[in-house]
Amino acid sequence: MKLFEAIPKQWGNSIGITIPREVIEKERITPKKKIKFLVIGTAMDDVRKTFGSLKFKKSTQQIMDEIDEGYD
Repeated sequence: MKLFEAIPKQWGNSIGITIPREVIEKERITPKKKIKFLVIGTAMDDVRKTFGSLKFKKSTQQIMDEIDEGYD
């Protein structure tokens, strides 16, 4: 598996990306060979902005201590 970034381009009524040669060679990609793509778009940017932004009235340690109380 190789990670790379590409800028989609308009090709007729479709949108396509260009796969770098080193990725093609390493993954042995050939025409008509089925490959899978994992698309991580701007929606992940929203997740990254949200992650860690939730604030609690209690500290993490206080919450963990309360959870542990039930297991004594």
